[in-house]
Amino acid sequence: MTIETIFSKIIKCEINADIVYRDHLVTAFRDIEPKAPVHILIIPNILIKTINDVKPKHKKTLGHMIIIAAKIAKQEGIANNGYRLIINCNKHSGQEIFHIHMHLVGGHPLGPMLIRKK
Repeated sequence: MTIETIFSKIIKCEINADIVYRDHLVTAFRDIEPKAPVHILIIPNILIKTINDVKPKHKKTLGHMIIIAAKIAKQEGIANNGYRLIINCNKHSGQEIFHIHMHLVGGHPLGPMLIRKK
């Protein structure tokens, strides 16, 4: 049984998204609730629920996600000043949709990576 996620529906064009890149391995689209001027999600076209579910057979797809992130950052004009790539894993990290996705964020200074809670 294949689990449907909102991302799998975007991949199959069942839900509209502002797609900025698509090929046989990945799909990239603008986040509907951006946290920065540029906030794009890059997802594999196959369902991998979390980083914990990654297998050696996924190496090509996951490497391709990073290559495409750099390409999109250049197209969006944020490569020179910098950007952040984020992949969350499970609930404590903030993962809400259980289909691996990489956030490409930039377009202004992002500040420290994490703020330590006291």
